[in-house]
Amino acid sequence: MLFNSFVFLLAFLPAAFLLHAAIERYRPALRLPLLLGLSLVFYGWWDWRFLPLLGASITLNWLIARILAKRPYPWLFPAAIAANLALLAAFKYLGFFADVAALIPGLSPPHLDLVLPLGISFFTFHHIMYLTDLRAGRAPCLGFTKYALYIAFFPQVLAGPLVRWSEIVHQFDERPYQRPDAAERIGRGLMLLTVGLAKKVLLGDPLAAMVNPVFQAAADGAAVTTAQAWQATLGFGLQIYFDFSGYTDMALGIALLFGVVLPQNFDVPYRAGSLRDFWRRWHMTLSRFLRDYLYIPLGGNRRGLAMQVGALFTTMTLGGLWHGAGLTFVAWGAAHGIGLGAGVLWRRAGWPMPILLGWALTTLFVMLTWVLFRATSFTAAGAIYAGLFGLGELGSGFKWRTLLMAAAVATLGPSAWAAVHRLSPRRRLAALFAVLFVVVLLKIGDDANYEFIYFRF
Repeated sequence: MLFNSFVFLLAFLPAAFLLHAAIERYRPALRLPLLLGLSLVFYGWWDWRFLPLLGASITLNWLIARILAKRPYPWLFPAAIAANLALLAAFKYLGFFADVAALIPGLSPPHLDLVLPLGISFFTFHHIMYLTDLRAGRAPCLGFTKYALYIAFFPQVLAGPLVRWSEIVHQFDERPYQRPDAAERIGRGLMLLTVGLAKKVLLGDPLAAMVNPVFQAAADGAAVTTAQAWQATLGFGLQIYFDFSGYTDMALGIALLFGVVLPQNFDVPYRAGSLRDFWRRWHMTLSRFLRDYLYIPLGGNRRGLAMQVGALFTTMTLGGLWHGAGLTFVAWGAAHGIGLGAGVLWRRAGWPMPILLGWALTTLFVMLTWVLFRATSFTAAGAIYAGLFGLGELGSGFKWRTLLMAAAVATLGPSAWAAVHRLSPRRRLAALFAVLFVVVLLKIGDDANYEFIYFRF
């Protein structure tokens, strides 16, 4: 069920919250089993056939963790990591590998497209983080219920944020509604839920309506005018921000309702003055994962300049592949790897970068590379780039007012997390958010209900 659907907002979430509150008060020992059960119901609502896959993944990784804690066989950890990645590859990358192999003359491998289980990329990375920390002696050996809930906790199982075990597991032992700030937490959770929903429905979805037709026309081989290309490029850069950050705000807010604080994932990324700064603000938990579990093991900045630039390029290229099984995603990640490497060289040279110029160059680079992320093929991306650089007709109808308003919201204000925590609890504020929630519900019922972009990954 979608976070932005009536069945979730008006049925599942209220029922789950009331049931959790009752259990937490009268049978606190059952709180974690209840949350795990609710998470499995939420996940199974999409397609119950994938519940055995999630259950088997959790059980096998938990058993491996138990063995590693007692007898750390040297072969077991790499085998477990390889098995997790193989499972991800089987569902997500078989078709991609077949397409790449087909580029070799004389090869014509069969193309297999399996249905992608929702959230498999995210819960696979959670397994990897925990097993890696357990092997390094940083993580304790968890009981089955806690481990399963860490992996499957329903606010974050489908699209993150990527949560380290150390950020969440200790909260499972708390009595969240016994805290002196319990009511304030619930209020801020509802506010985050409402803000995230509004970002998705009132900003992200209208942008999608003006972006999707242009990229579809490019995919169909039609010429794209300059006005259409810039509208679609800027529009998608803002759409994916409101869509994904809106989902994250909702996830953080929903988790707060159940007494769990999840890490922030966005910090006004379009205010970044460099590409390095952008990745410290955009999808922050993924950036942290790539840094700690890929970039640093590849050598990081400890083995010389050449190794650092190579590690950046490799990390971002693999990060692009993680986002999607297509060469356009690989190219998107590689472009960011090259951009980050260029930033390292610039800083090493000691050259100055004015703040405003750094922001303008960073924003332009990010927007231009989003084309590779969104386009369905290099041909479609080429059609968009041709329009961007004025190689076609000028066109008309550029919706600058919509883009300007969205850009102002994305760059001028604080993050939703910061804004919500700065506000003091007041009745008028509660009434205002209640009205906003009703407006969003009416909008959901009136328009097309777009799926969150990152559910595809």
